[in-house]
Amino acid sequence: MLILILGILTAYLIGSIPTAYIFGAVKGIDIRQHGSGNVGATNVFRVIGRVPGLTVLAIDILKGFLCVACVAGFFLRLSPVARPDLYKVFMALAVIAGHNWTIFLKFKGGKGVATSAGVVIGLIPKIFWLGFLAWSIIFSVTGFVSAASIVAAVMIPLLAFIFAEPTEIIIFMSILCLVIIYKHRPNIKRLLKGEESRISLFKRK
Repeated sequence: MLILILGILTAYLIGSIPTAYIFGAVKGIDIRQHGSGNVGATNVFRVIGRVPGLTVLAIDILKGFLCVACVAGFFLRLSPVARPDLYKVFMALAVIAGHNWTIFLKFKGGKGVATSAGVVIGLIPKIFWLGFLAWSIIFSVTGFVSAASIVAAVMIPLLAFIFAEPTEIIIFMSILCLVIIYKHRPNIKRLLKGEESRISLFKRK
C-alpha cells in the first residue's frame, strides 16, 4: 500500500512541474504577470511565441501520458493490485491535480487541459482522438482555445458512456470535465462578454 501511495505522490510531483513558468523564467519573465496570467501553454503561446507555446503543450501532454502509461506500470509491478485500471485513474487524478495546483507555485497552476489530454491518450486513445477532433473543429471555426477545450471536455465523458467504458472511467472523465470547466470560469465570462482573445497557430498577434 505504501508503494502505491508513493506512486500517486510521484504522479502529483510530475504534474506539478510548472513547464510554462520555467519557460517564462528562461526568457526572464514571470508568465503569471503577463497575458492571461495562466501558467499554461496557451499563455506561453501568446506571450513568448509559437515554438515555446507548442513545446510547453507537448511537455504537459507528456506528463499526463507518462504517468498513466509508464509510471503507473512501474509501481504496479512493485505492488500488484486486483484492479490496475482503477489505480491508473488515481494516478491520472494526481498528475492533473499537480498541474492545476502545483506545490512549486503555492498551489496555483494551469487549467489542466494538456495534461488531461495526455492522461486520456494513455487510458483510452480512441476517446482522445474523437475529443481532439471536436476540439479542432471548434478551434478552427472560432479561434478560441478556451471554447474548444470546454467542448472537448464535455465530449470526453459522453464518449466514455457511449463506448460503455468501465464505471470508474466514466466517473473519472466526468470529474475531468467538471474540473476543466471550473478552471475556465474566467474564460467563460470573457466569452460571454465578447472579450476573449483568439489564437492563430500561423500568425502571432
